[in-house]
Amino acid sequence: MGTVTKLLHKPLKAFTIYALLILAFSIPVYVLVVDYIWVTELDENNWLTLQHTKVKLQSKVFTEEDIEIINHIWGELQPGISIQRADTVSSFQDHFYEIIRPNEFDKEDGEDRFRGLTSIIQLNGHPYQITIETNVEESDETLLAVASITLVFFVLLILGFIVLNRNIAKKSWSPFYSTLQSLQSFDLSSDNKIHLEQTNIEEFEALHHSLRQLINRSVSTYQKQKSFIENAAHELQTPIALLKSKLDLIHQENEISPKVTELLSNIEAPLSRLSRINKNLLLLAKVENKHFQKLETIDLNTYLGTAIMLFEDFILDKNLTLTSDLLQTITLHANSFLVETLVHNLLSNAIRHTPNDGFIHVQVKNNSLLFSNSGIQALNGNVLFERFSMVTKDKVSSGLGLAIVKEICNQNKWKICYRFENGFHQFTIQFYS
Repeated sequence: MGTVTKLLHKPLKAFTIYALLILAFSIPVYVLVVDYIWVTELDENNWLTLQHTKVKLQSKVFTEEDIEIINHIWGELQPGISIQRADTVSSFQDHFYEIIRPNEFDKEDGEDRFRGLTSIIQLNGHPYQITIETNVEESDETLLAVASITLVFFVLLILGFIVLNRNIAKKSWSPFYSTLQSLQSFDLSSDNKIHLEQTNIEEFEALHHSLRQLINRSVSTYQKQKSFIENAAHELQTPIALLKSKLDLIHQENEISPKVTELLSNIEAPLSRLSRINKNLLLLAKVENKHFQKLETIDLNTYLGTAIMLFEDFILDKNLTLTSDLLQTITLHANSFLVETLVHNLLSNAIRHTPNDGFIHVQVKNNSLLFSNSGIQALNGNVLFERFSMVTKDKVSSGLGLAIVKEICNQNKWKICYRFENGFHQFTIQFYS
């Protein structure tokens, strides 16, 4: 499974990348636009200056010496303007140009960019070329300035995205997280109804409507299933008891052939298993329906000691070695019948699945109960606590003992877990006060 990302972060990431691309693309566009406006304005300024200069020069009469003096003075005061004698005026038009050369007034900057305009003027019957130049802002300086400003605004944009996304998401997605919390805390086996808050967001309302329909159907199906199992198990008790009593009567008959005796024995084994399954199904249905509501203060060690004495014959029959460590006392506030059932099921499960001459250890410590028994290989923990999960080939087991244990733990908010370590199956129940 790859890295998990919150849904709310996905559009923010896309918006950030999109904004970065747009702003990065806008930088050269801004530079070109600014440079075009700057050059256009300078050309207009140079043309106006040229026209003003022409009018002033043509309004008076200047000798060649005067013109040379004017050119010299211009060169000293305004290096960008010059007037020089031209050789010809044929087909000459005003000409804009651009040139890069050293700026003697700015040694540190090195070379500067100049925008110029040349034209021809008639003075004293002679053509003169007049030139006007103006320094232009460097394109690299413009690029640096635009890029810096764009970077600042990009950071502000991203910060705004984050703040807006967080505030909008907090308000808009509040029904989603409320629904998620309700679904996570909803228990199908409980009688509590799920609460989905009203919202003015159409998509969430549609989701809530679908969830209500789905949950109502699931609860209805679950209740019918529980009712069927409970009723079926209850109704089966009488015919099963009747069959067992009839088999006992047949066994008491004197004239029974060995073949009939063998057939009766073969019938008794599955009938006994059917009886256990029926009783466990009925018990599981009662536990799920919360029939055992009476709570008492219980000393767990007492129930463990009684269970060990009760199952002593089964332990001796398989030559098992059972050790217990009940030094710590655990007091529970629970139903006594359910605690007794839990302990009996765990101990009988350990005895049943321990090979002959094996070991069983029962320990109470750190507010937890541990049953461990020797085994060959680990059981499938994914289906271990499911109903009728046959993790072994034992035909005596009903497949419901651990399911009942799991349901008892769920109702009391205890945690049960299984692991296989050093050749031992270990079932641990953690009690929470």
